[in-house]
Amino acid sequence: MSKTRDHNNSLARRTAPGHVALVGAGPGDPELLTLRALRALERADVIVHDRLVGPGVLALAGPGAEIIEAGKQGFGPSWKQDDINALLVARALAGAQVVRLKSGDPGVFARLDEEIEALEAAGVRWSIVPGITSASAAAAGMGQSLTRRGRNGELRLITGHDMKGYAEQDWRALARPGAVAAIYMGKRAARFLQGRLMMHGADPHTPVTVVENASRPDEHRAPATLATLTDKLAAVEMTGPAILLLGLAPRDAAALPAPVATPKELTS
Repeated sequence: MSKTRDHNNSLARRTAPGHVALVGAGPGDPELLTLRALRALERADVIVHDRLVGPGVLALAGPGAEIIEAGKQGFGPSWKQDDINALLVARALAGAQVVRLKSGDPGVFARLDEEIEALEAAGVRWSIVPGITSASAAAAGMGQSLTRRGRNGELRLITGHDMKGYAEQDWRALARPGAVAAIYMGKRAARFLQGRLMMHGADPHTPVTVVENASRPDEHRAPATLATLTDKLAAVEMTGPAILLLGLAPRDAAALPAPVATPKELTS
């Protein structure tokens, strides 16, 4: 779907070479945009955005921008990637300053390389504007860090599924005590992830937090453990984009004291 605001065929009158900026829109909160991303939106002739980019971010576009939703959606109707590539190339070759606006960071599970390859093949100039990825925003909202001295010396960003189905990972490494991973597109793969991790020796009490709509006013967190993850997801209604943070619990939940056994329990 294309929404044009006072466009007036300005592209046909342009003589300057076109350009495509591949811009990270961040996790949803407009205040988490970088200044460079904001300037790109204000100057754009055409903005091609994913479904998950919120209206607050799109409202920052310049008044004459043509806004096109290229609805990339997992397990749902989507534009074909080749069609998006062709649109970017066509608008840029017509002289437009194009912003390809992607939720989060354009370099994290956003098919960035495919678009760059199409632009280069057509001789179109391009640049990348990184954005805050949802893993960072979700952890910040929980009051947690993604890395911690003495706990985890690495952080894994993985996807719950890929073009072939549920994605296989280095399960043995993910099952180690203290491992932390941000799992994108993981809601539907939760039972698969749970089974693979426990099969490889992960502690059933490992914290897993599901964060929906990270950084947005309707952000929702569902703390669970590896053992209770699928039951927790079945009990809550989450329709927005969500990320699973393996190995992390919200700070307030993590600070709760462990249950103390009563004398009766100690002697039973």
